[in-house]
Formats: sequence, structure tokens, C-alpha cells
Amino acid sequence: MNRVLNTIVRIWRLRDLRRSVLFVLAMLFAFRVAAHIPIPGVDLQNLKAFFQSNEILGLLNIFSGGTMENFSVVALGIAPYITASIIFQLLAMVIPALEAIQKEGEAGQRKINQWTRYATVPLAVLQAFGMITLLKQSPRPILGSLTVGNYALMILTLVAGTLFLMWIGELISERKIGNGISLLIFAGIVASLPTNIQQALVTFDAAQITNFILFAVISMITIVGVVLITQAQRNIPVSYARRVRGMRMYGGVDTHLPLRVNMAGVIPIIFAISIILFPPMVAQFFLQARSVFIVRFAQWIIGVFQNNLVYGILYFVLVFIFTYFYTAVVFHPSQIAENLQKQGGFIPGIRPGKPTAGYLQYVTSRVILVGALFLSTIAILPLILQRVTGTQALALGGTSILIVVSVVIETLAQIEAQLTMHEYET
Repeated sequence: MNRVLNTIVRIWRLRDLRRSVLFVLAMLFAFRVAAHIPIPGVDLQNLKAFFQSNEILGLLNIFSGGTMENFSVVALGIAPYITASIIFQLLAMVIPALEAIQKEGEAGQRKINQWTRYATVPLAVLQAFGMITLLKQSPRPILGSLTVGNYALMILTLVAGTLFLMWIGELISERKIGNGISLLIFAGIVASLPTNIQQALVTFDAAQITNFILFAVISMITIVGVVLITQAQRNIPVSYARRVRGMRMYGGVDTHLPLRVNMAGVIPIIFAISIILFPPMVAQFFLQARSVFIVRFAQWIIGVFQNNLVYGILYFVLVFIFTYFYTAVVFHPSQIAENLQKQGGFIPGIRPGKPTAGYLQYVTSRVILVGALFLSTIAILPLILQRVTGTQALALGGTSILIVVSVVIETLAQIEAQLTMHEYET
């Protein structure tokens, strides 16, 4: 407790860091205010009933921070931006020209970020159109009669809301005390906790005590597991050769290169959820199709993804794959090997250059294997518990805990880095 208070005091004393923290809190507050501004002409009671009757939409609502349930101006959340980011990161692995731009450093990253923003707009338009079309299929009237003008205005409002959140997320990321997109998802999940606790207390039944105890146990396991796997790292010994310049000697230092077990943080979970929710979300649009075959196929897709076994296997595999994928995006052994060689550093027993890059790739693959397996297992533990208890809330709660803990650890690590940097400068 004293350590936490001391950290808060240190943050408050540093003017730049204090301003950054207050700015991030202000942006998150603006996001939550926008999340409670509904689009006019929407029947909120019928809308909530529609979301409660659909598990897929309920999960989407959680990751949007409850913005979909009241059809707010930011109802789409940052899902279109995340989708655009996934698309460009995948394209960079198959298109050499885009990969070359990505390797240009900060200038190349700015280009890709700009293209990602451009791609967000048409994706947001498609998602807004799909959401409105989906809500029109509700048995109870939600949107009423829509004219062409109202339809276009709703789409424009939803797209503007997504761009607003994208802008807020990038502003937060620029402060370097957390990933802006992850923090927006974190804020949405945390904001829904009071409502979930209230509903749990209202519907409390003595027969559910066992379920609550199991949920508490699995929550603690998830929290401890995520903390351990996020903080764990493999230290690669690095030595710097001695160099003599004039009458002075430089180098001769032994240090280490830390390789985190989970370099990707919470991103694999967000990517995995985005991919899993896409097929059943699209299938929802075809439930009212005229073709019997299309309707049955859409119902089959929704039924498959609502199956806990299929959902759990896909969730496990996607988290595993995206952990490796995102690590490959952010960690480049060849660049690290080149920088070590330029600085006169080497790994004992390994030749500089390509052998060092190969060794780093080999060690990273083994380390990430442990992290990917552990993170994927932690991700599906709530689903296993749901299978035992039959309570849907446990699956949603476990996924939320996984994201919240990962984001908190990542943000605290960046704040600690900022504190260390300021102390070093002084």
C-alpha cells in the first residue's frame, strides 16, 4: 500500500507526467459521456431486450463498453479501427512493398497509420449499415420508420463517433502511459461493472453460491496467471567488447537483453475476439433472407459459434496464433542483432550478425510458445467453468478480467518507465 501511495506521489510531483495522466483521465471521461448520448428516435427498452436475448450481441456490447446497448453516438466503438489495423498487419506479411514501408521506422509507421485511418471510414460505414439493418430485424420495433435521410444521418453519426474514439485513442497513445485503444476497451469494461454487480445482487439466489465461489476462484487464477505471464522474461546475456580510444577504455560491460514471455500484451485477445465475433455477426443479417437455404445456413453459423466447445477451441487457437503474429510484428531479431553489432555487443558463444539473429529468433520462439499456451489456456478457463456451472456470465466476466488485468499491467509498466526516465534525467 505504501508503495502505491509513493508511486502516486511521484507521479503528482512530475509536472509532465501529472499532465499526461490527467489528460488520459479526461479523454476517458469524454468517452464515457459520449457513450451515454443515444441517437434520437431509438426505443431503448426494446433495444436492451433485444441485446439481452442475443448472446453474440451481448458480447459485442461488453467490448463496446455498453455503447451498443443504448445505441449511443459511439455505438460502433473502435472495432472498425481494430479491423483496419489487423488488415494492414496481415497485408504487411504478404506484400513486400508494404513490408518495406513498415521497416522504414517511424516514417513508415506514420504512413501505415494514415492508411489505417483511411480504411477505418469505409469499414465503419459498412458496420453502421449492418448494425442498423440488424436492429430493424428485431421482433419489437427499435428504430421505428426510417426515411432515407434518417438512415444516412444515423450512419454518418455512427461513423463520426468511431472516428472520434480513434482520435481519442491516438491522443492517449501519444502520452506514452498506455495503449489508447486498449484503455478505451478497459474503460468500457470497468464502467459496466457496477451495473453487473447490481444485477447479480438483485437476482441472487442461495443455490448460486457455488457458482459465485467458482467464479471468484477462476477470477483469481486468471489474475495471478496474467500477472505472472506478463511480468516473466528471459534474459539473454550480452557482452560489449573493450575499445581503446586515446588514453581511455570503453566497453567491457556485461549486461542482458530481456525477452518478455508475452510481448504482445492484450492485443492477441482483442484480435481473437474481433475475428470470432465476425462470422456470427454477418450471419445475423441473413436471418430474414428470402432464400430458405441462406436462412438455414445463417442459423447454422450462429449455432456453431454459440457452441461452447467450438467457441473455446477457436478462442484458444486464435489467441495462440495472434500471440506469435503480433510478436513477429513488434520484435525484429535481425534489427536487434544489427544494432548489437554496431554497438560492439555480442552474445557469448554466438557470432555477430545473422547467427545472432537466428539465435534470438530461436529463443524467442521457445519463450513465446510458453506464453502463448499459457495465455490461451487462461483465456478459455472461464468457458470451462461455464460448461460446469451453465452460467453465461462467467465466460464474459473471465474475458473481461483478462483484458482489464493485461491493460492495467501494461499501463503501469509504461508509467514506471516514465518515472524512471525522469529520475534518470534529473
